[in-house]
Amino acid sequence: MPRLSPQSLPDIQRAIADAGLDGWLLYDFRGTNPIARDFLGFEDVHLSRRIFVLIPRVGPPVAITHNIEQGAWRGWPSSWRRERYSSWRALEAYLQEIVGGKRIAMEYSAGDAVPYLDRIPAGMLEMVRATGATVVSSGELVSRFYATWSNDDLLAHRRAAEHIAGIAHEAFLHAGSQARAGTPIAEHLLQQRMMEAFARAGLETYSPPNVSVGANAADPHYVPSADHAQVITVGNLVLIDLWAREPGRPYADQTWMAIIGAPSARAVELWNVVRDARDAAIDFLEHRIAAGHDVRGADVDDASRAVIEKAGYGEFFTHRTGHSIDAREIHGSGPNLDNLETRDERLLIPGVGFSIEPGIYFPGEIGLRTEVNGYIGDGALIITPVDIQRDLIVA
Repeated sequence: MPRLSPQSLPDIQRAIADAGLDGWLLYDFRGTNPIARDFLGFEDVHLSRRIFVLIPRVGPPVAITHNIEQGAWRGWPSSWRRERYSSWRALEAYLQEIVGGKRIAMEYSAGDAVPYLDRIPAGMLEMVRATGATVVSSGELVSRFYATWSNDDLLAHRRAAEHIAGIAHEAFLHAGSQARAGTPIAEHLLQQRMMEAFARAGLETYSPPNVSVGANAADPHYVPSADHAQVITVGNLVLIDLWAREPGRPYADQTWMAIIGAPSARAVELWNVVRDARDAAIDFLEHRIAAGHDVRGADVDDASRAVIEKAGYGEFFTHRTGHSIDAREIHGSGPNLDNLETRDERLLIPGVGFSIEPGIYFPGEIGLRTEVNGYIGDGALIITPVDIQRDLIVA
């Protein structure tokens, strides 16, 4: 379903006006801007030519469409303007007419500061600016009208979060019992077991969960496989990172840590640091929200990272604290908790979701991460799952 509709248009136009803009220009060419495609309801529609939609501060939206691809626009409201072009001259003339000399937002991030938002090719920016238009980032508009969840989305996410937390715990118990029985299970087989549990729970995922044993957990993007099977034995530290959702709803994304047998002092020390970094992010968010203050994703990253840096492990925390989880994607287009990989200064506004997942990784030796999800409610922070991990699980 398109996010741009006659019902949503008044709110979008108020936000455009409040931002001091003349309009929001959506552009896509063959999937270069998935935000625009999804916003217009074209995520599953074949379009091979350039499209534009201007949402003006006042008045009906205007679409610029190619003559040979009119079927995709059957749902375009009849009261909204739609122009057709075949030649580049006609396209550029229409573009000049609708945005010339105006201040408009596009999916653009100056200096590629936030690549998840930076969807407009340099050549297209040149074309738009050649009309005399001033282009600014649509980042806050994307957060508000694209990345936010509905109430039903939140309820579905919370259900999925409890399901996958239970699935992770059952996986650890199974791995521990198999190890102690002398029939250790391999990483990839435990992964398959969780996929079967997803199916029984009515959940879907875009890729299988991650099971990382021992030093494998020091690779944040490790992928288990039958070709390099590694079994889980007594004494192993095990990381499970799993993500799933009810069909069409926001993902739940979690990471859990367990030890098969008694944990080492080093594992406990590192676990305590990443747990405290996670909790520092949660505390920072809760206090800022309760006080009615704005909070940026970059600020939360700084608050979490400071704990790991103070403990002397800053160089081993090699990724952002958290990623956007928007209504469609697990790695979404909303604000990230990131001041390391990118300069994400977008505000965490009511309705956005994200992961909180600090980690410490010593390549070839040991890696630990904890991950929960956050959602900005009306004046409150919601964390999922309900019971978050406090100590290393002994399986």
